[in-house]
Amino acid sequence: MALADFDFVLFGGSGDLSMRKLLPALYARDKHEHLPDNARIICIGRHHWSKQEFLTAVDQNAKPHVTNVDDAIWQRFCGRIQYISLDATNPATYRPLIDALRAGSELVRVFYLATPPDLFARICHNLAEVELVNANSRVVLEKPLGRDLASAKQINAEVGTVFTESQIYRIDHYLGKEAVQNLLALRFGNVLFEPLWRREWISDVQITIAEELGVGNRIEYYDNSGALRDMLQNHLLQLLCIVAMEPPTDITPDAVRDEKLKVLHALKRFDAVTLAQNVVRGQYRAGHVDGNAVPGYRQEGAPSDSRTETFVAVKAEIDTWRWAGVPFFLRTGKRMADQLAEIVVRFKSIPHSIFAQPTSSFLPNCLVIRLQPDEGLQLNLMAKTPGDRMRLKPVELELDFREQFKIPRMEAYERLLLDVLRGQLTLFMRSDELEAAWEWVEPILNYWEQEQTEPVSYAAGSWGPAAASALIGRDGLQWREEALPEL
Repeated sequence: MALADFDFVLFGGSGDLSMRKLLPALYARDKHEHLPDNARIICIGRHHWSKQEFLTAVDQNAKPHVTNVDDAIWQRFCGRIQYISLDATNPATYRPLIDALRAGSELVRVFYLATPPDLFARICHNLAEVELVNANSRVVLEKPLGRDLASAKQINAEVGTVFTESQIYRIDHYLGKEAVQNLLALRFGNVLFEPLWRREWISDVQITIAEELGVGNRIEYYDNSGALRDMLQNHLLQLLCIVAMEPPTDITPDAVRDEKLKVLHALKRFDAVTLAQNVVRGQYRAGHVDGNAVPGYRQEGAPSDSRTETFVAVKAEIDTWRWAGVPFFLRTGKRMADQLAEIVVRFKSIPHSIFAQPTSSFLPNCLVIRLQPDEGLQLNLMAKTPGDRMRLKPVELELDFREQFKIPRMEAYERLLLDVLRGQLTLFMRSDELEAAWEWVEPILNYWEQEQTEPVSYAAGSWGPAAASALIGRDGLQWREEALPEL
């Protein structure tokens, strides 16, 4: 579908997210000729820069994140960019933006708020006050969308006084990953898995997002957020919803989001006992990553008494007929042994071995959906080894998206920005989804605060604290990397 002409207004245009992700994503779509000839990108910041000074910053900070730069296309892309200095909190300074935006009832206006969430409502009100919001306007809200349920509701309510729900795009870039889209295709485009996608056949589901890096220059933000707010409340819960949702009637936005909301409502709520049993909170200490010594979290600029978690593991349960009794293990952390994002659907073990091998030597069948670093699907099976003996060993059926389709891979932000420009809401959270996720997460935050609990430490370069292995071990299970046979 061809894109309509648009003005893309990027608040926080000189920030880290804009330089690392958003501008490179827009360039990639320009390179593939998805942007209309007259489309413009208006970057907003507080630096009193000229356009050329801003473009110099783009060359220095955004261009290194672009692969295979075509200099002619890069110059064309930079020609789309304008830079405006204003104070986003003060509508009296918006005159340059008013003058820069083109008129026309058919022109799409996208306001992308790559700013702290406490500015979302203020910017939206200011845009309304200076009469820049019309029927073709859209607003994109970056995470974190609040710090708790109350602040999320406040953001929803205040932004909702300016924009209708159909104009609000709450972005979660994990939902733009190719593997997540293929999970929908796998489940609802094939008859093979649907009869097995239930408690009778599935043992457990593991969802892991692990990072080798520490907090880096994000320490000020991160120490006020932590892994639960930064990753689990949004990315991990959204992935859980895609795995566990019932088949929607179609792929339209509300049909999909209605089913995801049902999953969030069906998540079993925590009480004091299950909070202590089913949640692990960790913080990395000094260790080694890829053979290099790295400091601990508190040596990287965090307060010496910081209780901010850099790791969290949770056992979740879904009270529905399909999923009752199936544990969902969610895990995320920084300074882990590897950079990895994957969903593991593990099926139950065979009930009896007819071979001269004990059932304990058979690995359960697993479907692995890899989100990063390489996107793809993997199905683990048992197969006979060559020779005259009936001896079985684990094998893998592999689908690598890059190798299979031989087309340039579209990054998550590229896909999601195109969806914003097309007015396609399927991959964006609705307000009731956001609030339902906070309702489930908030008891964990309250428990940590009330009990003044300290996170358990884990060595940088490991797979997290031993308590995370104990968490899954109580169900007689192991994290996937612990269960893999040694080669």
